Amino acid sequence: MPVEPPPSPWVFPDPRDADDDLVGIGADLAPGTLLAAYRRGIFPMPEHGSRPPMHWFSPVYRGIVPLDGLVVSRSLRRSYREFEIRLDSAFDQVVAGCADPARDGGWITREIAAAYAELHRLGWAHSVEAWRDGKLAGGLYGVGIGGLFAGESMFHRVRDASKVALVALVELMTADDVEGRLLDVQWVTSHLASLGAVEVSRTAYLDLLHRALPLAAPSWPSRP
Repeated sequence: MPVEPPPSPWVFPDPRDADDDLVGIGADLAPGTLLAAYRRGIFPMPEHGSRPPMHWFSPVYRGIVPLDGLVVSRSLRRSYREFEIRLDSAFDQVVAGCADPARDGGWITREIAAAYAELHRLGWAHSVEAWRDGKLAGGLYGVGIGGLFAGESMFHRVRDASKVALVALVELMTADDVEGRLLDVQWVTSHLASLGAVEVSRTAYLDLLHRALPLAAPSWPSRP
């Protein structure tokens, strides 16, 4: 079971009262603060290249992947068989891959990486990894709270590796037939749209979140 950290001293606003995607500036990245934010439908992201204060978002139009709507092409199904899927075996490596400064639009700072490493240590953050020939080929990471998985970032070094990780995540979230789980991807990109991601209104997302949080979590590996 995940370890519940001390509560945050910060109080997040109700996203429904915000006029745009940005709902707050400031606070910290302590585990209790991060969990409080996700439970309210809010996530952190620094301004590109900036230091604190942290910016907190709850998009007016939120990206989700319906668990029954993932688009898996025939070629992706073939690719899936070429990788070994592992869970939580190389969390820091996945975050480092997502934070590679050579990638366009990089936003994962040292502070962000350290904060999510601590969430992982406490059992709240997870990685889904695609391995080939004993090497990490790609993967994704995010935060799991009950029936919510809030995807943060994904990367690949081998073609289709990040897509394979997403397929594996959806399989994990649907393996035990618990209805109402929610796969959040923040904003819809063309890449995610090709895999079945859709936009929902902030109000609709918050309603889905309210139903997902009390649900049983998928079967992530037990923490040591």
